[in-house]
Amino acid sequence: MTNPFSNTWRQLKHGLLIGLFATAAVEAADNKVSITIDPSQASHVINKNIYGQFAEHLGRGIYEGIWVGENSDIPNTNGFRNDVMAALKDLKVPVVRWPGGCFADEYHWREGIGPRNERPIKVNTHWGGVTDDNAFGTHEFFELAEMLGSDVYIAGNLGSGSPQEMAEWLEYMTSDSQSTLANLRRKNGRDKPWKVAFWGVGNESWGCGGNMRPEYYADLYRQYATFLKAPDDNKPKLIASGGHSELTNWTEVLTDQIKSNMHGISYHYYTLPTGNWDKKGAALDFDEQQWIATFASTLKMDGYIKQNVAIMDNNDPEGKVGLYVDEWGTWYDVSKGDPGFLYQQNSLRDALVAAVNFNIFHEHAERVHMTNIAQMVNVLQAMILTDKEKMLLTPTYYAFKMYIPFQDATLIPLEYSSPEYQLGDTSVPAISLSSAKTKDGKLVLAIANIDPNKAAIITTRVKGNKTLLAKGDLLSADKMDAHNSFEQPNIIRPSTYQATSKNGALTLKIPAKSILVVEIN
Repeated sequence: MTNPFSNTWRQLKHGLLIGLFATAAVEAADNKVSITIDPSQASHVINKNIYGQFAEHLGRGIYEGIWVGENSDIPNTNGFRNDVMAALKDLKVPVVRWPGGCFADEYHWREGIGPRNERPIKVNTHWGGVTDDNAFGTHEFFELAEMLGSDVYIAGNLGSGSPQEMAEWLEYMTSDSQSTLANLRRKNGRDKPWKVAFWGVGNESWGCGGNMRPEYYADLYRQYATFLKAPDDNKPKLIASGGHSELTNWTEVLTDQIKSNMHGISYHYYTLPTGNWDKKGAALDFDEQQWIATFASTLKMDGYIKQNVAIMDNNDPEGKVGLYVDEWGTWYDVSKGDPGFLYQQNSLRDALVAAVNFNIFHEHAERVHMTNIAQMVNVLQAMILTDKEKMLLTPTYYAFKMYIPFQDATLIPLEYSSPEYQLGDTSVPAISLSSAKTKDGKLVLAIANIDPNKAAIITTRVKGNKTLLAKGDLLSADKMDAHNSFEQPNIIRPSTYQATSKNGALTLKIPAKSILVVEIN
């Protein structure tokens, strides 16, 4: 007699086997990495200033983005819009660079002090040809920094200024004497000197800052630095204008020819999906080829830093001079409006670019003492976008916020082999990791999975510990160009994440195209 359930069982069994094989295939497709974290191997400190910001007089980066004036209908405190300031305070911004950028070498500081209605109206010849009424000047910038609890990084005008003008600006800021300049500051509303942490002697002197040769700039730097005087307890670190991308000869010349009064050399590198400045690529609605090209481009940062560090190690073996990557980030074709305003949308891709660069900077933090993303609000890879009274937080904002525990943490080196993410002829590491011990002794781990198709499984062991709990935040989305808009400002934001170890190992599984930052207890 035939068993009436036999065919049914065979079909069910066949289906179960297919399901098991399918599950195994999915798991096999995941990107897998195994790491062991040894807290006793903690090495160099990750300077909090690696998470610095950059605010330039460009488009709506200052005006409307940060400053609206006391008479604006947009809620503000002393002219600073409340929503933007609250969001920036939550980022614990360690340092802000200002007033440029290219704008710095045409900025004359005396035009930005005194009664606002008496300040001259100038044309911003670099960015959009718009007028700037100088309502946001020295006093406003320092008030911004004090409201945020941030250090300041001033970019001085070497290109169209003079040693006297730059020296007098520093005196105006820092002198506690009864000099005419110190009393002018007092007359304008500030009694005590401001603290000036960093001072850039020019900006991009190879290009918009004067189209100079490094040898000529080195002579100018020594001249200007001679006259940059401040009280002993308020001397800023002086930063020379260095190179960009493959332009490492500036680092070679400056470290060879400047042997004093130089604490750092700046370096600029922007991530372009196409590598073509005339057609950089779109901020949204891009395909996977543009996705992988973006990461192939941004990962060049590691090689460029290594090249500069090798030169610095040779010419400055004592490590006195730092590398300041004071402009970096993604640069796409303008999304809308005036091309001179450099406004672009910001997607999940940008957040992952930020995370990958953070992890690179951590590895080189012995030399990389500061970086400043371009820029803070409404310009390039911004933290915040505004449209009159509306405001939104970008995926890059959330990446910065997730990485706050790494500020002044101590790097714990990791040895791992990342699977490759490949599309056509382009191949990049699928996984980027960084681990550190925070200032209060906690263990943190950051994971960036840049593969848009495969999840990542990170098997994590902590030396000397068997029972582990990971808690943190995960940033991910279904679409490669997922972004927040003024109509839907919360499309992408972090979600909570938790995992517990089994048999002494944490298995951290995260989706494709995602960032995870966890504290491991």
